[in-house]
Amino acid sequence: MTAAPERTREVVYDVEHVTLRFGGVVSLNDVSMQLYRGEILAVIGPNGAGKTSLFNSLTGVYTPQEGCIMLAGRPSDRPASVIGRKTHVINHLGVARTFQNIRLFPALTALENVKIGVETRQRSGAISAMLGLPWQRREERESTAAAYALLRDVGLHERANDLASSLAYGEQRRLEIARALGTNPGVILLDEPAAGTNPAEKRELAELIKRINAERQISVLLIEHDMKLVMSIAHRIVVLNFGEKIAEGSPQQIQKDPVVIGAYLGTSAEEAASAVEEQPKLHLIDIDGSAEPPADAAGAGASTDD
Repeated sequence: MTAAPERTREVVYDVEHVTLRFGGVVSLNDVSMQLYRGEILAVIGPNGAGKTSLFNSLTGVYTPQEGCIMLAGRPSDRPASVIGRKTHVINHLGVARTFQNIRLFPALTALENVKIGVETRQRSGAISAMLGLPWQRREERESTAAAYALLRDVGLHERANDLASSLAYGEQRRLEIARALGTNPGVILLDEPAAGTNPAEKRELAELIKRINAERQISVLLIEHDMKLVMSIAHRIVVLNFGEKIAEGSPQQIQKDPVVIGAYLGTSAEEAASAVEEQPKLHLIDIDGSAEPPADAAGAGASTDD
């Protein structure tokens, strides 16, 4: 298991009693949770649990009808409400996000994709670019250097001049993360980053997420159905089911929680409790040889998002 980070208890996202409705359908029902500075928090749950609705509420795509969402994206930032703010404003507050369905610019190179993220932090505009002002040329050189550095960090520097569409699926996933890092976030939201990847790509992804968290001190909020990945890198886990939070705790606690097992298996908590010891062993991803002996699993996760 991944050891929990040193707790400063500095809250990055503070979600309090959030309810989101679409007509008569309740997607999130009185959900409360916190993401702390420096941790990797995973949000899991069966199909339709409300995971993507939660992400969309955190990033300004959806506006909840009830509750409060406060954000302190970067260290020393004062908490600010994200409800009612545009997505680009929330990005400038220190939040970056990737999506379940990859959203790269396929006709641009890997380098150009990452530069798009980097240049969101620059002050150059179309007019200054056309005029070729000195400070604009300097920013252009700086953005190119920063983009190359990010590609190196995710292991794609040798593919810098290749079109994004020509990259392997796992490489596209890492490219999307590099572009998100280009915005200089304090927190990154990863929506199903392991979807469609093979075991080798999952191991590379797990290593990358842990490095981003440890070396860049970026808090990570993760939606993922791959329990092997979740249990290998998460410090803490929140479980949603039918739009409600049903459990929260460490990976060890979640693996043994009958309510969680019952939600995944579609059985009652009582029936799940009797089957806890019969769950198959979950082998963790071997990240730099650091995988611990297998632990009991909470049941197999679903393969698609909500």
